[in-house]
Amino acid sequence: MLVNRRAVMLGGAALGLMPKGVLAAGAPSEWHFDNLERIGGHAVKVMGQPGLTTSPWGPALAFDGAHDALMIDNHPLAGAKTFTFEAQFRPDGGAFAQRWFHLESILDPAAAPGASTTRMLFELRVADGQWYLDAFATGPGYKQTLIVPSRRYPLGQWYHVAQSFDGQHYRSFVNGELQMETPLPFAPQGPGRCSVGARLNGVDHFHGAIRMARFSPYAAM
Repeated sequence: MLVNRRAVMLGGAALGLMPKGVLAAGAPSEWHFDNLERIGGHAVKVMGQPGLTTSPWGPALAFDGAHDALMIDNHPLAGAKTFTFEAQFRPDGGAFAQRWFHLESILDPAAAPGASTTRMLFELRVADGQWYLDAFATGPGYKQTLIVPSRRYPLGQWYHVAQSFDGQHYRSFVNGELQMETPLPFAPQGPGRCSVGARLNGVDHFHGAIRMARFSPYAAM
């Protein structure tokens, strides 16, 4: 079993998200992907036919890599000056580029979903039977990709991934291991929407499963 070293160091369960109460600088929001009606208390618009599957920790949602996605009218990190964006997921292969979690501020109500220039997201790249992480944040005065093609992992296994900003540095992690970090002149993002399993405009679908996401208004990693 793969181990989230950060969670182990803090006394959490293997591959668990950051345990509640470890850092008390704000209230994190947890989204459990165990149904197709409400996620994190928000109504869900379902695209395609994602379905329930299992994980070692309970139900999860599986996406087919071609048609499946969830659309949710909420940006869970809107207003955060610092943040940690975490998820438990299982990549199963498929297309080279997959945008599997897309948070977006609505700057122009008339703009099409996916067109905003203020967003943060998780993508993955699939190559030679392995995958590597792509984390990204952009907004007024900043635009940064965190990607290390040499840091590859086997497909078909569960992972904990995270991106964080501590007020100075933007970082990405896989199973608690730092992938990349860089200074970033980040500014809080505004209210908006998100998609899970594809981009907000319905392309770059994800093939795999997602169990949980956690959004914290502080840098837990």
